[in-house]
Amino acid sequence: MVSVGIVGTGSYMPEKVLTNIELEKMVDTSDEWIVARTGIKQRHIADSDTPVSELCYQAALRALEDAKISPEELDLVIIGTITPDYAFPATAGLVAERLGAKKAAAFDIEAACTGFLYGVTTATQFIATGMYKTVLVIGGETMSKILNWEDRGTCILFGDGAGAAVLQSVEDGYGFLGFELGADGLGGKLLSMPGGGSMYPATLETVEKKMHTVHMAGSEVFKFAVRIMGETALKALERAGLQKEDIDCLIPHQANMRIVDSAVKRLGIDPEKVVVNLDRYGNMSAASIPVALDEAAREGRFKYGDIVVMVGFGAGLTWGAAVLKWAKRGV
Repeated sequence: MVSVGIVGTGSYMPEKVLTNIELEKMVDTSDEWIVARTGIKQRHIADSDTPVSELCYQAALRALEDAKISPEELDLVIIGTITPDYAFPATAGLVAERLGAKKAAAFDIEAACTGFLYGVTTATQFIATGMYKTVLVIGGETMSKILNWEDRGTCILFGDGAGAAVLQSVEDGYGFLGFELGADGLGGKLLSMPGGGSMYPATLETVEKKMHTVHMAGSEVFKFAVRIMGETALKALERAGLQKEDIDCLIPHQANMRIVDSAVKRLGIDPEKVVVNLDRYGNMSAASIPVALDEAAREGRFKYGDIVVMVGFGAGLTWGAAVLKWAKRGV
């Protein structure tokens, strides 16, 4: 099977910025409290008439341009999101059509904050086996549309955005070297949006009870995340035949600075090797990792042959990690 890597990245965030100072006027919280507990200072928020497909489309354009790939070359579009435009059809199909990806298959993945990692793992298999040559993977969310803005435990955490990556075959021995994915449905209710599915279809009662917004058992999710982040990264490294000392750059899910710090401590790596942007964007769920990846790539933080580790966790409960040997040469 051929080696598969990332040949282009892109990202896009809405223009509107919501700061902690502004949140103080909306809910019982403070800038000092939010920063101390999470590390978040601001987040980007989509307009009420802007769907997630718009963010995904803009990120995709940037990734295709970076990869020097035309939409017509795409064989498959995968989008990780828990805030799709519709329950169906899939947002990936809408984005593929708008891009002009005439021959591309398309589907969505629902793995919450782990969605992008599930997506690149899936895309890699399609290319490695020879079924497809070029796959676009996007993580995009408009979390602001499913938040209870009266719940200070959740509304302070999330933001909107999208990140994208183009995957193709790369030089043998480069690209993705190892993956680790996991899920535990027993923890599903710890982080969920109860209303809107076949369990609790939309009714006046479900709306009044705010069942169509994010519900989270914060302390339980925090304990899970602290344990799983470092553990999952180590397992992916083992699958790749590498050790934590081999990491040149770590891209963790941008949920909470205390969680990131715990993963860094577990891995024993230099904090300078860690990509952090949650202070500017908050938790963008499936978009967090690909946005951080794109920003790091454009800042020149990777050189050819660097070992890059992406690791995250999310509702489901889900978790995942991917190890790749950077295969994109600088311009």
